[in-house]
Amino acid sequence: MNKYFTGLILFLIFLGIYIWGSFARIPFADCVGFVLTVEKGEYVTTATATSHFLYVNTAIAIKDIFGLNGIEANRILVLFSAALSVVFVYYSVLSLKANVITSVVAATIFGLSFSFWRNAEIPEVYSYNCLWISLFFLSVIRSFYTEKKIYIILSGIFLGISLWLHIQNILLILGFLIFIYFMRKDRKEAVLSFFIFSIFFISLFILNYFQGLPINSPYSSDQGQWVEDSFKKTLIQYLSDFVKSIFYVIYNYTIFIFFGIIGIITLFKNNREMFFVFLVSSFFVYGFSTFYAVTDNYVFFLPFNIIFAIAIGYGMMHRQKIFRKISFAVILIPLFYIFSYFIVGQTNKGKAFNDFKSYKGGLSYYLLPWMNDNKGILEFIIDKKTAPEPVNWMTISAEEYAEVLKSKGYTDKEIREF
Repeated sequence: MNKYFTGLILFLIFLGIYIWGSFARIPFADCVGFVLTVEKGEYVTTATATSHFLYVNTAIAIKDIFGLNGIEANRILVLFSAALSVVFVYYSVLSLKANVITSVVAATIFGLSFSFWRNAEIPEVYSYNCLWISLFFLSVIRSFYTEKKIYIILSGIFLGISLWLHIQNILLILGFLIFIYFMRKDRKEAVLSFFIFSIFFISLFILNYFQGLPINSPYSSDQGQWVEDSFKKTLIQYLSDFVKSIFYVIYNYTIFIFFGIIGIITLFKNNREMFFVFLVSSFFVYGFSTFYAVTDNYVFFLPFNIIFAIAIGYGMMHRQKIFRKISFAVILIPLFYIFSYFIVGQTNKGKAFNDFKSYKGGLSYYLLPWMNDNKGILEFIIDKKTAPEPVNWMTISAEEYAEVLKSKGYTDKEIREF
């Protein structure tokens, strides 16, 4: 089958999966803030750590062009970004000289991995971020594996654009610089790539500076001291964070971790330069995500998860006998989530956790990636419910969004279903 036609089929399949599982109501966390901003239609003019300049403005543009509301504009952006990200992982593995079947399976493993699948179902920035990061990684791989020098330039463009989505992507800069060093034989393209990336990067600071924001505003926020708090943990907390990060990898990739390890070792043997580019990129992303002092730190692993999915594909490519024996297991991934949900739900700790988090869906919110029957934050505030933990940072935006909807003629009964 033609590799491009296969890519199209893969896109349509995952678009269908993500449409099926897409949120029924606006979930908790940061989602309602994005929907509110897009609904108001006020384009973001600053690029801070929490404004997510490119995501919000793209969603508003979709809203304005197609005459949608804030919810559907976010939904379309997220769904299409997620499905395209899966396709670009497929092309990345294919670019490593893997066959089509191996590349499809690797992309499917990524597309069904919990962290990515969950973020493909909610109005959040991370799927759109994965789109640009997966393009960056694809360009890096093709710079090593093809003679087309344009990919060296595209690498700088895609990484530069990604900074306007999420400032976390500065963690990939050292890996990018190592990549540019290894591309020094193509001096013209390497210099141009670095120059274009630098323009994107410096423009963040220039934009904010001329609007009266401090010079450190692109990577800081007045909404919390999360980075500072990350350095104030105890040794036990750091160890707990590390154990939790291992759990994230296991829950996302299960038995396929074996192929990821094989892929990493094989890449080290076969292409040491590309190995070091991805090693450095992974190290900083994984380290930051592990110890970052926020409750939903699993989302920050996504760039690492893309790299590991590509490593899984590379490992399967070099262990075809084992791959053929267990490749069918990819279709069982959703069953693994359901099985985990029911097993954990039978334990005393699982039952206690389910009760504690029941206000936003309990265990299903944390163990099942699809969100097509989720509890919404708008019904939470309309019904004046309470939570056993602080949620005011979410409800403030939800209450403001409810008032915006009321001003457009919606009733409380209708708003509960948003």
